[in-house]
Amino acid sequence: MKTRIALAGLPLVLLLSACGGSDPFEEEDGGDAAGGGGSGAIVVGSADFPESTLLAEIYGRALAAEDFEVEYRLNIGSREVYYSQIESGRLSVFPEYNGGILAYLDNEAPLGTSEETNAAITEALPEGLEILESSDAENKDSVTVTPETAEEYGLGTIADLAEVADDLTLGAPPEFETRPQGVPGLADAYGVEFGGFRALEPALIPQALLDDDIQAANLFTTDPQIAVEGFVVLEDPENLFGAQNITPLINADQVDEDARAVLNAVSAALTTEALTTLNERVIVDKEEAADVAREWLEVEGLV
Repeated sequence: MKTRIALAGLPLVLLLSACGGSDPFEEEDGGDAAGGGGSGAIVVGSADFPESTLLAEIYGRALAAEDFEVEYRLNIGSREVYYSQIESGRLSVFPEYNGGILAYLDNEAPLGTSEETNAAITEALPEGLEILESSDAENKDSVTVTPETAEEYGLGTIADLAEVADDLTLGAPPEFETRPQGVPGLADAYGVEFGGFRALEPALIPQALLDDDIQAANLFTTDPQIAVEGFVVLEDPENLFGAQNITPLINADQVDEDARAVLNAVSAALTTEALTTLNERVIVDKEEAADVAREWLEVEGLV
C-alpha cells in the first residue's frame, strides 16, 4: 500500500453547501499542476464539512488498498474553489453530489432523476472532466417525522401527508418556506399544506421534532440524528427534491480505468442508510473519519 498524505486545513463544519473556507493550494509551493504537483499520485479532495471528508477517506482508502498512490487535500471550502482545482489537475477525484454539480454548471437546469441529472452533467462538463457512476446514497432535502407520527397517521410517503398536514406544523430553515422545492413545491407536487410553519436553525430542528414543537421536519437525508433518533424519512415519489447522489467527479487524464473500477465499486456499495450511520460515528461519536472509512470498507470487502 502506498503512502497516505493528508493535508487538512480547516475545522470541520456540517454545511452541505460547503460555503466559505480558504484555498489550501494558495499555500503550496507551486510545481506541476498535473498529477497533484507532479507526484503522479491520485489526489482526492473534500469540502469543509464532515461528510465530504468522510467520503474522501472512503474513496481514497479504497484506491490505496489497490496500490494506487493517494494524496488527500481536505477541507478545501466552496465548490467555486475546488472545481477549478479539478479542472487544473491539482485534484484528481472529488466525491460530489450530482444535483449540486449540475446546479453549479447550470443553475437553470430542471430537477430530474439521477439518470437525467447525470446525463445533463455529462453534457455540461468541459472537456477533461467526467463523472463516474453514482451511488444510491443521497444527501438531499426531506420531510421527516418521528416514528410515532408516522404510525399515528400512516405515513410512508410525502403524498400521505395530504389529508393530515393541516393538523401538523412543519419546521425548516427560513428559506424553505418560499423556495420552489420547499413549501410551495409540497403544495404543487403533493397537495400538502401544513397547518403551521416554524422557521428554525438547522441544528435546532431535530430537538424541536423530538419535543413535538413541530410534527414534520426538513432534514438532510444523511443527518446523523435520523439514525440516532430513528426518525422516518418520507419517500418522495414525485422527486420534488431532485437527485443528490454521491458521484465522483474526476479529472479524466489522472484516473485510469483500473482506478475508475475501484471508485465505481465503492459507489455501488454505498447507501443513504450506511452513510447516515457513518456520519453518526464521525459527527456524534467523534470518531476519526479515516478510521470509520477503513472499517466500513473492510466490512464491505473493498479493502
